Amino acid sequence: MRNAVNDGVWSGTWVARRLGVELEGDEHLTDLLGMALRRNPKRAHLLVSKVLGKHVPQSPAVVHGHGLKLGHRVRALLGDAEAARAVVLGYAETATGLGHSVADGLALAPYLHSTRRPVAGVTPAGGFEESHSHATFHLLLPEDPALLAGDGPLVLVDDEFSTGNTVLNTIRELHARHPRRRYVVVALVDMRSAEDAARLDEFAAEIGARVDLVAAASGTVRLPEGVLEKGQALVAEHETAGAAPAPAPHGEVTRVGLDWPTGLPDGGRHGFTPDHRARLETALPAMAARIAEALPEGSRRVLVLGFEELMYAPLRLAAELERTVPAEVRYSTTTRSPVLAVDDPGYAIRTRLAFPAHDDPADGPGERYAYNVAGAGFDTVVAVVDSAADTPALHAPDGLLARLAAHAPHVLLAVVPAHQPHLPERPAMLPEPLRGPAFSSYAPDEVGWLLQDLSAVSLEAPTEEREEAVQSGGAHYAESLPVEYQPSERYQALFHAALDTSADRIARAVGVVTETVLTERGGTPVLVSLARAGTPVGVLMRRWAEQRYGVQLPHYAVSIVRGRGIDANALRWLAAHHDPRDVVFVDGWTGKGAITRELADAIEEFERAEGVTGFDPEIAVLADPGSCVRTYGTRDDFLIPSACLNSTVSGLISRTVLRADLVGPDDFHGAKFYRELADADVSVAFLDTVSARFPEVRDEVDAAVKELLAEDRSPTWEGWRAVERISEEYGIHDVNLVKPGVGETTRVLLRRVPWKILAKAGAGADLDHVRLLAEQRGVPVEEVDDLPYTCVGLIHPQYTRGATGADGRAVNVR
Repeated sequence: MRNAVNDGVWSGTWVARRLGVELEGDEHLTDLLGMALRRNPKRAHLLVSKVLGKHVPQSPAVVHGHGLKLGHRVRALLGDAEAARAVVLGYAETATGLGHSVADGLALAPYLHSTRRPVAGVTPAGGFEESHSHATFHLLLPEDPALLAGDGPLVLVDDEFSTGNTVLNTIRELHARHPRRRYVVVALVDMRSAEDAARLDEFAAEIGARVDLVAAASGTVRLPEGVLEKGQALVAEHETAGAAPAPAPHGEVTRVGLDWPTGLPDGGRHGFTPDHRARLETALPAMAARIAEALPEGSRRVLVLGFEELMYAPLRLAAELERTVPAEVRYSTTTRSPVLAVDDPGYAIRTRLAFPAHDDPADGPGERYAYNVAGAGFDTVVAVVDSAADTPALHAPDGLLARLAAHAPHVLLAVVPAHQPHLPERPAMLPEPLRGPAFSSYAPDEVGWLLQDLSAVSLEAPTEEREEAVQSGGAHYAESLPVEYQPSERYQALFHAALDTSADRIARAVGVVTETVLTERGGTPVLVSLARAGTPVGVLMRRWAEQRYGVQLPHYAVSIVRGRGIDANALRWLAAHHDPRDVVFVDGWTGKGAITRELADAIEEFERAEGVTGFDPEIAVLADPGSCVRTYGTRDDFLIPSACLNSTVSGLISRTVLRADLVGPDDFHGAKFYRELADADVSVAFLDTVSARFPEVRDEVDAAVKELLAEDRSPTWEGWRAVERISEEYGIHDVNLVKPGVGETTRVLLRRVPWKILAKAGAGADLDHVRLLAEQRGVPVEEVDDLPYTCVGLIHPQYTRGATGADGRAVNVR
């Protein structure tokens, strides 16, 4: 495959013929793109850039030049005054080098790229989902918290602008914190449909900002019916065909010292300023000369191979090397992205080298890849990694260096020091937990709240105003509180009736989850509820252990906020007072599993930052209808009466609050104690009613636990897949606006602006309260046959615009 890119055949022909995928657009679109098949259940095809330097080795001057040209266009669009106020943001992992190059062309602005690598001690300035990716969550970790806090233009750079969902998620998240008047989206290719383009325009109008687009080329991908299934079948058929064999290494591996400048960041993970760029430009010739001196005599074809997010430093070293040595120099990087390889001139990914991850990734061990390297005729490969990736796994017999040495006579290793941000010191002392009756209506021994009391602060806003602010990007949902719902007499009667009829079922679920925790965790677990829905469940689990075994389990409540993580100060307090290995996180129920993922990411980040280990991110829940956890009382989606009300069934405590002007870096997250609602409080009554049934259900619990412990309880994430399907089927395009399960649907009706309710056909009394709330709010209830939940609540997707199309499903775009 020596001339994989220059065989005279378009490298998208193979996919186009077999899948019927059509690429339409600018005259030079096929010069920029080929196609391959993803090994990914979310999307069949992959547009493979020939000029990005990720999957296809390319001249580094060409790769850097494309980014420079885009940056020059952005600077001309903004003008120098606005360019100097701008920030450039690139996307991990594929566009980190492109974003850097665009920032080079812009010249006047600092650069930051998102990352999937949590870094010890660095508090995220934001995070967002990339729904179609194999690794979806991005973190923003600027060393300088003010980097994203300005109001100048934000320039967002990605290699391919396909649907616009990732950009929308990013702007929505960042605009909620720091609103701006202008955004510029930059991509090598704009492949959006007309509907996707209109959606971005609509979103820009809603937040009152200008959004410009700069792209090197534009076009559209035409996908036939059933393309995903056909693509998966082709992947299965050709899975092993393009994987390069693993012969024994025969090349030499030599380490090259770069003498990287002290204190110069290795890239934009924590920010890269124009001053940093100037320092790098000065140092590049000497560093490239050291690589050139280490090249074997007679080297004719040299590949500089970067490492995942570390794209820019290898690119600039390669470009300088290309300028100064007679050899043909090419550049590409390793990647997380799993792609099928087929050795055919009409296919963009001819060969694949697979090797284990070697940088202790946050998401655990897994395969990594280098494409179009084997068989490409390189006599020398210069592998450039950062120091965090210079691990024993890199040098292992099956590691990247050995895989390269099996296909190239000479391998050089150059290591760039991974930048360590300067971190401020934290105060050593944290306050003791808040307890009732001073904070909450629970008895003081039933739960300690690792929160700060914000009862004196006015935080409530009308539901409609909050929804508009959240969806327009003007605020994060955790920065305010909804006005507490005051139930009608009819609704209160439904609550009490539901509690009476479901108390046995809840008691059984409490018993099952508690016995599972006691059996599998042993010792004396420390229950840590996720406030506030988890708190009544944690109290009930504590009561079960005390009633049956005479054991008084410690129980605390902590705050976790979607998109912001768990309260790190609360974890710090727990680690100082208990063995983290004893901590069991508790929640009421799972929906699509967003909080489950949020907690896992947050624990990983905390342990890296603090050097504290032992916290298990597994959540124990009463009900797991989304199949997101291993420890649960039931996987049935049924009515848990504590979901029917707000604070009046949760100790009179509000949902938690995280707002920068109220919660400092050394504070617990906040919440309010609604003492004035004491007359309506049923918190203790709920607990007493359920715990009174404990003796009656013991035998059933023991039988259920014995059966459960013998089963495979691995999460299937069925709920997440259902939510993604519903989000697209109903034209919402945002999984955060789809709330599955009885508990989450109730929350939508109590705290958000609901659009419609999907109810499983034949659902009975579990939905009586949902139907009543929907009736009171004028929300339609649509019966659905193939719903994996009892019900699903859809938040109004464009609250300020009028939501439904003529068929009642798609959202109007006006």
